[in-house]
Amino acid sequence: MSPVRFVSLNVYIEAKGDAMTTPHTTLDERFSDAGTEATDWRRTLGTLEAAELFWLSTVRADGRPHVTPLVAVWAEDQLHFCTGSEEQKALNLQHHPHVVLTTGCNTWHSGLDVMVEGKAVQVTEQDKLRRLAEPWATKWDGRWQWKVGEDCFLHRDGHGRAYVFGVAPEKVLAFGKGEFTHTSHRF
Repeated sequence: MSPVRFVSLNVYIEAKGDAMTTPHTTLDERFSDAGTEATDWRRTLGTLEAAELFWLSTVRADGRPHVTPLVAVWAEDQLHFCTGSEEQKALNLQHHPHVVLTTGCNTWHSGLDVMVEGKAVQVTEQDKLRRLAEPWATKWDGRWQWKVGEDCFLHRDGHGRAYVFGVAPEKVLAFGKGEFTHTSHRF
């Protein structure tokens, strides 16, 4: 296990670990149509890279769930999102760093829904924050422009801090629709 330290939001920051490996992929036939195959990792990853909106699930200090929509980017083998220090998700992460990020579409006959489970770890390294600001600036027609602060993103006007978190996938579930599949990618 990597060493853990605490900073500004009292959340976990881990030392840099190994790069992501190719996941072990399986089809759960109990929840899949007969004769289907597992969704391959490339298709699942493509969905994560292209998604413009995710739903973040966290747990409050008293154990109640909290879900909120947000933008996130896939970069450096992790999903990244940001939050202000007073937002409910930031408060929740102080007590429970494990999260689920969900994306997909709300149709029944086609599409792929994807859930990423892992631990949210605050990103504070300025070089990494600079690298992460780039995909945010280009993904949503340029509307998410960040300056890089000492340990976080700053709004373009310099007011307001946005703390950045990375989630390295521990388990990714992909649910194919139309031809129904339930695929698990484990790392």
